[in-house]
Amino acid sequence: MRAVGQAARTALAAGSPWVDTSPNYAHGYAHEALRPVLRMYPTVRVATKTGFFTGKQGHAAQAERVLSQEEAACGHSLAPHFVRWQTERSLAVLGRADIVFVHNPEHHGHGYDRAALHGRMREAFAALEEYTQAGRIGGYGVATWSGLTSEAFTVPELLALARQAAGSAEHHLTGLQMPVSLIMDNLMRQALNGVGPLMDAKDAGLITFGSAPLHGGELLSAMTPELVDFIRSGLSPAAAALLAAGSCPGLDVVLTSASTREHWDDAAKALAAPLTAGELRKVTDELSSE
Repeated sequence: MRAVGQAARTALAAGSPWVDTSPNYAHGYAHEALRPVLRMYPTVRVATKTGFFTGKQGHAAQAERVLSQEEAACGHSLAPHFVRWQTERSLAVLGRADIVFVHNPEHHGHGYDRAALHGRMREAFAALEEYTQAGRIGGYGVATWSGLTSEAFTVPELLALARQAAGSAEHHLTGLQMPVSLIMDNLMRQALNGVGPLMDAKDAGLITFGSAPLHGGELLSAMTPELVDFIRSGLSPAAAALLAAGSCPGLDVVLTSASTREHWDDAAKALAAPLTAGELRKVTDELSSE
């Protein structure tokens, strides 16, 4: 919990415009850790999520008859009444939310029965439309791990579901979050060719967020001195990996954290001078040839 608050303070003191969180992060304590930090930075934009929950949160939802025992055991729900309940709890602690992401909707894809999955998403969108239209949140989005690459849904389909949820073309689907890194580089390669979800999202005016740029730290072991130098000499492995992700065409926000101001400044300095599309293409081509 302390680490969450410290990472947020480090990022916000350095000028980060966004804080991204979720009710299930840090074993369910991330929101509480962020509460005093967000009060210190009233203009920072806040993104949270709905869908996943901890065992303790599941018990609370069950006790309040929001979820059945079976539903609480799943650890994830997009049921409208649960989306409302979880969003209320998030707002009570955080104080505000500029975007509430529907978190990994593909999690309960059941072999990607696309019609059923899309129906659940439409219902979740409708609940979040209510909050947006009431001025309780700024908008909503989808934070996915594999939904776009597995084709459980596409950006045009998400936009269609949002229109259906709103009952008009004036929907409030405003953001899309997906993993972008040198390990999960499919979306990056597509964007370099001017196609794919990132380009679709940008064309639709959505704010695009790249998650897991270091792939949970796993990427760092693959950042050899030769690869770092190939990306840009003089960088740390973490900064080089972040630079590659942050240079992806169509990406607005790279989601990362740093334990110290030194590490944050190192990453920010690298991201301030992104690679050109040609330079990034050389990096991805080099990795694919290995």
